[in-house]
Amino acid sequence: MDMKVQTGVQYHFLTALAGMVFATLVHAIVLTYFMGTGRWIEETSSAYRLSPDLYQSSQSTKYRVIPLMVVCILLLIATGAFGAAADPGSAVRFKGWFGITPAKIHLTIAIATLLANVGVNYLEFHALEKSGQIIEMVLAEVRRIRIEKGLAV
Repeated sequence: MDMKVQTGVQYHFLTALAGMVFATLVHAIVLTYFMGTGRWIEETSSAYRLSPDLYQSSQSTKYRVIPLMVVCILLLIATGAFGAAADPGSAVRFKGWFGITPAKIHLTIAIATLLANVGVNYLEFHALEKSGQIIEMVLAEVRRIRIEKGLAV
């Protein structure tokens, strides 16, 4: 294999791997945030006997985004797997499907993965905004209750 081509493949592999790790990290951070704030809202609602609507709103916001995050992570894995299978130096010897070359299949999945991740990141951002608004409502309600009872705020 030409050294220039091999260097290009190496850069492609390393860039793709870095992108996959970064995208997975972003989804993991968002999931961790939702887990932590969901638990906090649940405990605070229970301790202050707040309306269950705030907790349910938090839950529905979280559970609308989590399945999409899982799909994105599965697409990232599929993109890497088909990329490895499309490599001419691979022992897999994937020949493609229905006359479509392995490289085109990999490219198609990679584009779908990129578009899905951008779209889901957009939805995650809006879910994080809504979660922040819910947290502000919980804090306002807790503040109101503590002031009514003459407790420190």
